[in-house]
Amino acid sequence: MALSFAELQVGDSARVVSYHQLADSYRRKLMSMGLTPGTCFHVQRVAPLGDPVEISVRGFCLSLRRNEAAGLQVERV
Repeated sequence: MALSFAELQVGDSARVVSYHQLADSYRRKLMSMGLTPGTCFHVQRVAPLGDPVEISVRGFCLSLRRNEAAGLQVERV
């Protein structure tokens, strides 16, 4: 079942399913940072005010803003 990136909590592991209603430029940016469909990642931590979110993907840590990555469709693994 696909859900939005914004629904993930600290400690969740997920897999990228697709991109939904993301601007092409931001979709390309996410893909160039390693978030291609099928890629697994782990939610490491969230900033004190809830934004940004740090994830671990392909051996490095990446911080994403929830509202920008909300169109990223994922599934928990």
